[in-house]
Order: sequence, then structure tokens, then C-alpha cells
Amino acid sequence: MESKELFLMVEAISNEKNITKEDVFEALEEAMAVATKKRHNIDAHVEIDRKTGEFSTFRQWTVVEDGDNFLDDDGEIEFNAELHVYAKDAKGIAVEDFVREPRETEEFGRIAAQTVKQVIIQKVREAEREVIVADYTQRVGEVIMVTVKRVDRSNAYVDMGGVDGMISKFDLIPNESIRKNDRLRAYIKEVKSSPRGAQIFLSRTVPEMMIELFEMEVPEISEGVIEIMGASRDPGLRSKLAVKTKDKRLDPIGSCIGMRGARVQAVSNELNGERVDVILWDEDIAQYAINAMAPAEVTSIVVDEDKNTMDIAVEEDQLALAIGRGGQNIKLASRLIGWKLNVMSVSESDDKQAEESQKVSDKLAEKLGIDSEVAAVLIDEGFGSVDAVADADAVNLESIEEFDASMVEEMQARASDAQLVQAFGDADSFEVLTTVEGVDEDLAQALIKAEVITVEDLAELSIDELLEVRNIDKEVASAVIMTARENEGWFK
Repeated sequence: MESKELFLMVEAISNEKNITKEDVFEALEEAMAVATKKRHNIDAHVEIDRKTGEFSTFRQWTVVEDGDNFLDDDGEIEFNAELHVYAKDAKGIAVEDFVREPRETEEFGRIAAQTVKQVIIQKVREAEREVIVADYTQRVGEVIMVTVKRVDRSNAYVDMGGVDGMISKFDLIPNESIRKNDRLRAYIKEVKSSPRGAQIFLSRTVPEMMIELFEMEVPEISEGVIEIMGASRDPGLRSKLAVKTKDKRLDPIGSCIGMRGARVQAVSNELNGERVDVILWDEDIAQYAINAMAPAEVTSIVVDEDKNTMDIAVEEDQLALAIGRGGQNIKLASRLIGWKLNVMSVSESDDKQAEESQKVSDKLAEKLGIDSEVAAVLIDEGFGSVDAVADADAVNLESIEEFDASMVEEMQARASDAQLVQAFGDADSFEVLTTVEGVDEDLAQALIKAEVITVEDLAELSIDELLEVRNIDKEVASAVIMTARENEGWFK
């Protein structure tokens, strides 16, 4: 082949397959080397001059350590003088490098030419795959328009503009009717390289897709005036989007909904009619939760920051709306803010608070050796714990009706004693709990605070109960409980 023809061929392959000319040259070199190896049963190396197009062929021997045998990636193989040369005879060339000897570049027959063609095709495919993987890896997170090529076993195989992708049945919106040649938008979720080529996985169910669609529909978001703070979805049915604005003169919810609901409707139509609630983000987590519960109106809310839970009370006629069909509304709100939300009626909330107050009162009464009524008075006045009573200014306690100086002195003395007992007990519990593999200092302190003070107490917890004590990985929680049960001899 003349050099001019060679360069034209390389350029044509490079342009057609969207790969570099260097990749094509390397594919040619490897193909020629493979054909030479097959024809003469030798190890060969081929180089093509990038300026002149001239071929140089070399026979090569791999330099191996001195000895009868040596190891390669596949295990021990015998020395072969046709393929190997000992280091002592390699004239200073390093082990695993090559001794090369020039030889004439041959004209190949039909079978050899076919081998060259197959290797070139394979190398070009590999180079093409690497280009696609590199390109689409950078585009993960984009929403693009695709055309459905076929639907097989509920998975949709799509054309992304000359590149194939797949939307699995788990990433398709439930009950969405998709047929061949349909055009739709999808979110690039993951890109993998495999021997079969680049595998690009897309999704229509992830919250990120809805966020991207709003960025496309609402100029204020793409311009950075409105910021999306979070999203949660029940694909094809309902979703929630939290937004805030950097310009207080702008209504972020109205901007996302658009004139007569045009913007939110455009997003909804793309998501197979999914209803979108746009809510206002708030830095106050309680107010954020109230906003997230829309359209239900919240009467009261109790926040437990240690457990990342909230008890939300609504009027009886708002209860069904707050929970939503199949728990949909409360589930989406919980996902959106990242806290566990418990919704209940006002009467249920009052009963629960009364029960909790009674527990606190009884506990305080027991530790201080006083009546529950006296403990209730202390709690009402803001002294709801042993520490609060012990550390309080005596004057403040004496100002409470029916409390005199001797009574206050006695209560504070008992509170101090209770503190000391508690400190010793907590120290012992801390030492015991941290012997369980997986229980670190923070978890041990959280367990003691929740009155889980022995390994036996820990062993009796369920995974959900441990997660309520401290929000840790579910697998870690399971392992901790199983270890505690093993230490307690449950499996003997």
C-alpha cells in the first residue's frame, strides 16, 4: 500500500469512527504483528512511520530471568527459544523487555489479510468504545432526548443519536406506555465499559431528572436566581420540589409553576402526568417540614433533634390529606427533608404528649424521692431533669409556690446524689457497651441516653429501634445487634 493511500485510509477510519488517527495506526500495527505471528509462529512487532507511512517489521524475543522456567500472568511456562531469551544473553536489556531483530515486511495473502482486517475492526471498536465511555461519563447527570428502538422484557433500548442506551424496567415510570420510535427524555445515570461495548444506563424515575427538567423550563433556575434545594418522587404519581430564591422580590413557587401553571405542567407532561408540589424551602427544619406537608395544614409539631424525628399534629379532617393515598404525602415529605415524620390527629398528639410528660414526671419523682404532683410542678416551671434541679439557683426554686428553703435544699441534695449515681452508672455502661464490636463512643452515649445500658438491652433491640436511637447505616445496625446477641449467648 502506498503511503498516500495509507494516510487517506487512516483519516477516513478516524473520521467515520470518531477516534484519533493514532488509535488507527496502533490498530494497524497490532493487526500486522498478529498476522505475522500466525504465519510464522514467531513473536513479531510492527511499527509504522507516522510521517512517511513506511512499515518496519521486527522479530522479537521476550527477555526472561535466567533459569529453566519462569512465571507469566497465566502461571509457570517453559522456556522457548523461538519466543524467549535469557537475561544473560540479552546484552543489558531488562527482563520483560524485548530483543528485536529487523525482518522484511511481507505481502499478505487472502487469509492473512482477513486476520489483519479482523484485528483492525476489533481495535477500532475498542477505541470507539473508549471514546464513547469517556464522552458520556462526562455527561452523567444530563437529560437528553432519545428514540426508542425496541422494548424487550419491559426494558427500553434507545438511540441517543448514533449511540445505544438502555432504560431498565426499574427506571421507567410505572404504567407508562412506551413503543418503538417514541421520542422521550431520559436522565443519563451511569456509564460502563464492557467487552460488548459501552453500556449507557438512563432513567426516568430519579429525582434528579425532575430537577433537570425544571432547570430547562424555568429560566430563573438556570440563571441561578432560584435554587432547587431538594426533590422526592413517587414516579408517575406525585412528587415534591423544594425551592428558595436569592432575590426576595421574586416568588420562587410562582416562577416554577408559571403562568396558568404552564411550566409545571410541561414538566408533569414529560413525566407521564406526575403531579408536582412546589414548596418553599426554609432553614428552620420545623417550618420546612410544615411546608413539605402541603397541602395539609399542620396544627403543631414536636421536633426530636437527637433522633431526627418529628411528630406532626393535624386536625381530624386534615388527617387523610396529610397522610395521602397509601401514605404518599407523608412519605414524600419525609424523603424531602431527610427526617422521619410521624403524622397524627391533634387528640392523638395531646394523648402522646400527656403520656410522655407522665413518664418524665414519674422518672423525676423516682430519682428525687418526691410525689408525682411535685415533680409535675417542677416540670411546669422548667426544671424537668435531675441536672436542671441540681444546677438551679436555690432562689428560683424557692420562688415556686409551696416550696420552702428546707424543701429546696433537700431536693437539690438528692439531685446531686442522683447525678453522682448516674455518672458512675453511665461510666460502667459506657465501658460495657463499647466492648461490642461496632459500638463507638457516639453510639454508646446515644444508647445510654436512650436507657440501653447493658449488652442484654442492646441484644433485645430490633434494627428499627436501634436506628431510632441513632441514625446509622442499616447494615452496621444489624451487625451490632447480631454481635450483641452472640455475646449474650443467643445462638448457643
